Amino acid sequence: MCQHKPTCPSAEAADREAAVVVAAHPEQGWLCNGVLLFEDTGEILPNGKIVAPHRLTSAAA
Repeated sequence: MCQHKPTCPSAEAADREAAVVVAAHPEQGWLCNGVLLFEDTGEILPNGKIVAPHRLTSAAA
């Protein structure tokens, strides 16, 4: 699927957010691996799985 060199990490990989952004909007972006990444760091994976936001906030720090 990915044509980039080096190949982007798969949607199942721990570093999936390192994939190349192929479409971006102010609040979300589509990554080369099919992941939809939101501004709050939440994600929707190609298989429909939802990943909760995981950005550290000042309240969590």
